[in-house]
Amino acid sequence: MEPAQVAIIGSKQMKELEGSGFLKGTLSAEKQLALISICTDLKAAVEGATFIQECTPENLELKKKIFSQLDLIVDDGVILSSSTSCLLPSKLFTGLKHVKQCIVSHPVNPPYFVPLVEIVPHPETDPSVTEKTYALMKKIGQSPVRLNREIEGFVLNRLQYAVISEAWRLVGEGVISPTDLDIVMSDGLGMRYAFIGPLETMHLNAEGRWFKMRRTGGRAYVVQDPGKVIQQTGLGLLQI
Repeated sequence: MEPAQVAIIGSKQMKELEGSGFLKGTLSAEKQLALISICTDLKAAVEGATFIQECTPENLELKKKIFSQLDLIVDDGVILSSSTSCLLPSKLFTGLKHVKQCIVSHPVNPPYFVPLVEIVPHPETDPSVTEKTYALMKKIGQSPVRLNREIEGFVLNRLQYAVISEAWRLVGEGVISPTDLDIVMSDGLGMRYAFIGPLETMHLNAEGRWFKMRRTGGRAYVVQDPGKVIQQTGLGLLQI
């Protein structure tokens, strides 16, 4: 897509958000658009930046190439952040001269309406970089969470695929239809988890969380093989 096309689409979306009352920030759509520029030269694009967020396709070699180029351009005060949803920081940043300034800041689609950002450090990331990234995300209205260390799938996707795995199993075993399974989430758990998480739900249970776990059979009876990673393919879900 050409830069001019991107600008036209972006302008249309911003004005639609403003018209529907969903535009964030104190500036009008027109003033916000005036602050956005498109550049095809990487060095010129990041000139003067203190925080750089990479948002390219989920391709390890492409991302490594971009961060290698940025590594040659930036100084010691710039934070290099990736939007990757699954690539480990150790695979993205290891070997870079500025590795201590590198971090993953994974937003959730659609990021304009879902504020969560998973902040995942490289083993060598300076703690101050994690804190500065967290503070920046809070400042712009997101809801950041810090992971203490990197892990395959981060946290959101590990929770998501645990749910998907059990959903697939329930439908596959004929317990419930796909339509009704989705209603269980959209009109049940989804609505609950929109304002209260699973651990807080158990904590607030009148009989106590451990009693509830015993009464309902506990995780071992509800979710089989919870430690396995699930990979989604065009044919469904495969255990790997």
